[in-house]
Amino acid sequence: MSDDKPLKLRARDPADMDVVAALLQDALVPLGDMKYLAKEKRFVLVANRFRWHGDPAEDPRPAAPEPQPEGEDAAFADEAGTAPPFERVNSGLCFDKVARVRYRGLAPGSKDEILSLLTITAQPDAITLIFAGEAAVRLEVEAIRCHLEDIGHPWPTRWRPQHDWEPAVAEKASENERS
Repeated sequence: MSDDKPLKLRARDPADMDVVAALLQDALVPLGDMKYLAKEKRFVLVANRFRWHGDPAEDPRPAAPEPQPEGEDAAFADEAGTAPPFERVNSGLCFDKVARVRYRGLAPGSKDEILSLLTITAQPDAITLIFAGEAAVRLEVEAIRCHLEDIGHPWPTRWRPQHDWEPAVAEKASENERS
């Protein structure tokens, strides 16, 4: 487990939101932990954030654990001294000055649904949280006022999110370098 300090950031413009989006890529967000507080003009959520460190295309660690021999329990494999190489942490995300919230592809009443956050896009007057399965939440804002803060301590995990496009991105980058 890492001894890094908890993350605590503010975002005030679209460029700042690009940083927040990168940090929250592949976060798991329970729909029941997402709420619009209209009287306060605030939208809040709690995300189970994967702690990305560096470029995933250059990360030599496997995206998933090696298959265990039949009958071997994962708990016994951990006792062999190989600590899980990745971490997740709960993070609170708060947007202030939110005038209106629109939902697409999800039902806010489905409290048991867990969404996978792909990215966040930002314009001076709107922020869109884009989730897997073509779901999205659009926040119409008076100004970008975002706060991201880790809640609690990170915990170890063996699972790193995998993207089908990662090799294509690396290949495209190397093609651009050759040009």
